[in-house]
Amino acid sequence: MSRSVLEALTSSTAMQCVPSDGCAMLLRVRASITLHERLRGLEACAMSLDTQETQCQSVWVARASHRQQGQQLQVHFGCFAVSVAQHLYVTLRTIPHFCGVQLDQRHLVEAGKLSYWVDRRRKAILVQVPRASGSPDYYVRLCLKRFTCEDAGAPVRVTANGVSQAVSLPYSQELPCLCLEGWSATPDAVRIQICPFENDTEALEVLWDTVYYHPESQTLSWEPACPVSGHVSLCWRPGPGAGCRKLQQSSQLVHRRVQYPLVDTQPQLCLKFSTSWGSWVRCPFEQRRFPTLPTSRCTCVTGGSHSSLPANAHSRPARSLQPQVTRQPPLPLPS
Repeated sequence: MSRSVLEALTSSTAMQCVPSDGCAMLLRVRASITLHERLRGLEACAMSLDTQETQCQSVWVARASHRQQGQQLQVHFGCFAVSVAQHLYVTLRTIPHFCGVQLDQRHLVEAGKLSYWVDRRRKAILVQVPRASGSPDYYVRLCLKRFTCEDAGAPVRVTANGVSQAVSLPYSQELPCLCLEGWSATPDAVRIQICPFENDTEALEVLWDTVYYHPESQTLSWEPACPVSGHVSLCWRPGPGAGCRKLQQSSQLVHRRVQYPLVDTQPQLCLKFSTSWGSWVRCPFEQRRFPTLPTSRCTCVTGGSHSSLPANAHSRPARSLQPQVTRQPPLPLPS
């Protein structure tokens, strides 16, 4: 028998909800075949790559007459019970089985079926975990997606009782890298992540608020709570609503923590963040009064020589208000 008898194999997931039993995930399998006089039926199997457990279903086909041979037929199998994030290997074979006449494909039960909603008042993410009877237990947790997804709360184990369950996961702060992670309680299970605040404007704003000033070392520092790709630079804003003019040679690539040592608390001195999301400006000395040393001074470089000027509320930006105080050529600054 030619392999062309089996034309196509498709699989998809669906959710079945019964008021008394809750919701369960199901796998639907369909096949497109060409009728053949030696074909008696079809067998579809779904094997879990996590547990090696296999479910099979058979559909019998009436013997094709001479006229019917070559005609196409659509076959719909019954549903297979599956669970979220399960990796499946789906096969389609003929009955009787002929060597080499088989179709197969891999299927991942997507986490998009893992329903959730955010309760901002209670600062919690509520997760609806649909479970199929006989499927393994399932874990859900919140984590901060950095190099790895670091714990932002203890994992919650959802037992496999065949009933859809709602789990409440509390969080302390809305961040773009705060993610919901779910995985089956089996060895080497695939983990699925959903980040509810990934494109949330308010969550992005929080990233630029972690600016700190250390008066003893006169160091201005910023450490993002989430990985950020872009540049940070010092800039000078003459007044409210005015544009912030970048100070030359103050730009730094964002990796983890950004530090600017020997910085005076000038109200017009700001930090400008330039990322793929856009640009933000934060002026840490504009409103708050940070403690400073009584004789706080900044080093200026003019014409290759060094001099010191007292920093006060009426100071204009020094001609080299750069954070790293080293012997360098003159640096042009805004007038």
